[in-house]
Amino acid sequence: MRVYIIRRLLLIIPTVLLTSIIIFITIRLIPGSIIDIMVEQFGAYAKVDRAAVENELGLNVPIYIQYGRWVGVVPQADGKISGVMEGNLGDSLWHGTPVISEIESSWPVTFELAVLGLIISQAIALPIGIYSSIRQDTWGDYVARTFAILCIAVPGFWLGTMIVVFPSIWWGYSPPITLIPFIANPIGNLKMFIIPAIVLGMSMAGISMRMTRTMMLEVLRQDYIRTAWAKGLRERVVVMRHALRNALIPVITIIGMQVPVMVGGEVIIENIFNLPGMGRLITTATLDRDYTIVSGTMLVFGIVMVLINLLVDLTYGYLDPRVNYK
Repeated sequence: MRVYIIRRLLLIIPTVLLTSIIIFITIRLIPGSIIDIMVEQFGAYAKVDRAAVENELGLNVPIYIQYGRWVGVVPQADGKISGVMEGNLGDSLWHGTPVISEIESSWPVTFELAVLGLIISQAIALPIGIYSSIRQDTWGDYVARTFAILCIAVPGFWLGTMIVVFPSIWWGYSPPITLIPFIANPIGNLKMFIIPAIVLGMSMAGISMRMTRTMMLEVLRQDYIRTAWAKGLRERVVVMRHALRNALIPVITIIGMQVPVMVGGEVIIENIFNLPGMGRLITTATLDRDYTIVSGTMLVFGIVMVLINLLVDLTYGYLDPRVNYK
């Protein structure tokens, strides 16, 4: 396993490199540059010299030189080398603050929302999926399958918007908009995050629920499960100890594949519920064409996704001893 982990970690390098190139170029392909926005905002108060602003922001050189400076393989305008390879994600083009400090202040919100959303999604998906498989073609199974399809079909942004709009109209209630730190007030913090986490979790629960049901039905038809039933083992022992562990491998794969979907969902949910996380940071930076913040934040997301995929692959060996990493 050690060789496998080292090999996978080495493969992260070209993956992250390709990801950084795609991110760096894509944000600059969006119509309207940061210079246009600055001229529009400040042109009414003072004359803006486009060439001077481009030179100040380092946008007056070809894009490959900009990328080399951002990565840290090409010297900056002052002759110093400082970039991603040195742990420097650059500074905000608008505020001049380090991108790392922006990420440090926003990642706890995104992390907490993601963890709560994942816990809620699996707390919904696994029990219902297991029950639906062992009570196949009963009314409970039909209700569970309908609920799973509903979770898949209902868009998270629509559900989140309805939760924000209608309670405020009917009962005068709106979710809190000021962040409550977990350390300062754990209960208040959970109250603030629980509704966005449910909305995020429900969008992921439907697929996991259907996959759990499908794989449990397949495993329950295996010969070793029939042998366990023939031995007179209790239903809970057969299902939880013998069937569920093997059925979870494809479910874990689905959870790993849902990470990018969850990231996209967090961008929407954080904006709907006014949570100052990395998703909202990306949205604001994209609208402002703050290239360094978008590039740095998306690079962090990309690295996290690659590491999560590695963790998912390592989980296979724990769930199924037959998996050989050699």
